[in-house]
Amino acid sequence: MLPELFPFLENSQTVKMMAVLEQWNTASGHHTNNNEKYFWILLFKFGLDAAVFYACCPKRFTFFLSVCSTSIVLADFLLTVFMGIVWFLGAEGSFSSACFLLGKASATYGVLPLPVMFLGFLDYCLHDTCLGNTSDLCKLLKNVILTVLVWVAALGYAFGVFHSEPVQLDYTTGIKVLVCKVEESMSITAVILGLFSVTFVTMLPFCSRIPQWVKEADKIYAAQEEQEKITSDLFLSSTWTLKHETKSEEEKHPKRSVGSPPPLWFSLMLGFLLFWMPYLVVTVSCLLCGFAVPAYISVNLLWLECTNSFLVGMIFWVKSKIRGPYIHLPENVCSWQIYWHLSKGTTELDVPIAVLNPSQTNKNALLYV
Repeated sequence: MLPELFPFLENSQTVKMMAVLEQWNTASGHHTNNNEKYFWILLFKFGLDAAVFYACCPKRFTFFLSVCSTSIVLADFLLTVFMGIVWFLGAEGSFSSACFLLGKASATYGVLPLPVMFLGFLDYCLHDTCLGNTSDLCKLLKNVILTVLVWVAALGYAFGVFHSEPVQLDYTTGIKVLVCKVEESMSITAVILGLFSVTFVTMLPFCSRIPQWVKEADKIYAAQEEQEKITSDLFLSSTWTLKHETKSEEEKHPKRSVGSPPPLWFSLMLGFLLFWMPYLVVTVSCLLCGFAVPAYISVNLLWLECTNSFLVGMIFWVKSKIRGPYIHLPENVCSWQIYWHLSKGTTELDVPIAVLNPSQTNKNALLYV
């Protein structure tokens, strides 16, 4: 059960809340310490972020958001370890208190979203320019330096501006609670509500056609898997044989035109929706029900990957008009190429196929179809 969170001084203009650390019942003498609960909450968040990082995050650290994702997982691990130390040793035996950890963590995480989104979007925009045409090592160092600077600025705010001390509240019912001020990230709330509103509004004019487009996208995906399976076992002895086989395959599986395909912008939005709508619906439902979540919980890799997908989709939409669907972009959970082909009205993919030519093995030659 999550520790209860109270509004801070009933001030609707603030984004602060109170986290219950301890609770006493003077009548029964019952005492509850919530440090253990906070430790399990943080451990669950760390496990969730680690799973998302393993399953969704690109492992190419030439992009800023990839390095930032790694830093969040590391920060979650350290915060969980420190909270475990406070739980086992208590405030007297450890170097800090639970209030210190939760307060500083909420303030630090709370100011991360805006600079992270700005730098991530700027990194994608400049990736194919002269500024992005550097070695992978230079890009890695640049991303690490930027990530460290963002964390240093966030920690500077947390330790220089935000102050939180334990406060004891006495109720007329005979219950005493020890509470601590923590922060909620309004940036996260604004991003989630913004993404949900934009996607929901754009869906409305196309509701009747979405099921058919989803079926067509599934056909394109199946065609891609079949093509990859065939080409993975393909080994030809000459260019003539390669062309002959390609021609026969085209005759067997002609391209089919999709009636009234969606515009490119909505096709890409559909790809985003099919993967991230469950997360957006659950998060918005919690917000509408009044579930306040401190920043050290709401700033997680699910949010970061959802925002990352939206940013990559925007960049793909702009650059694919010039460079086609196979532009250089980071790995992402959304199959943007599939929905690019959906917007073009075809259900077969023209994917470049690399085939080794046995007659030129000493030249390391590749033939492309």
